[in-house]
Amino acid sequence: MDPRESEFVDRLGLVMERLGGTRTMGRLYAWLMICDPPHQSLTDLAAQLSVSKTAISTVARQLEAVAMIERVPRSSREHHYQVVHGGWEHVMRVQLAAMQPVLETLDFGLSVVGDDRPEQRARLEDTKEFFAFTARDLDEFLQRWREYREKPEDDDGGVE
Repeated sequence: MDPRESEFVDRLGLVMERLGGTRTMGRLYAWLMICDPPHQSLTDLAAQLSVSKTAISTVARQLEAVAMIERVPRSSREHHYQVVHGGWEHVMRVQLAAMQPVLETLDFGLSVVGDDRPEQRARLEDTKEFFAFTARDLDEFLQRWREYREKPEDDDGGVE
């Protein structure tokens, strides 16, 4: 890995850490985005990232579970991984799905406080409105993303 690649890998590690993942998760994902060949064995990943093979295996399973990377079929016994096209969209869909239980919980909270506690009710309603707005907006955003990705490349979106 050259110094600029290493810097990219480290930077994405910090970004992923800020997003709630681990630094190693970000570093692994970053390396898989730029490595050649585009799939790597656990041994190669551990060597490139200077992390134990056990740690790489754990993080790879976590990223695989959220459909950010996938295992590549190989004739050898050692697992190889590569980035999944559309992985970030999948992560956003998981986040969108996670909002439904939040909304249900806030509805329950509203039933708990009733109308006789207006201050508490206002806080719950404000929070519920935020999550409902976010869920609706995220769903629309993902729809626009799909439409954008499906446009032919030569379509500049302009008016003739």
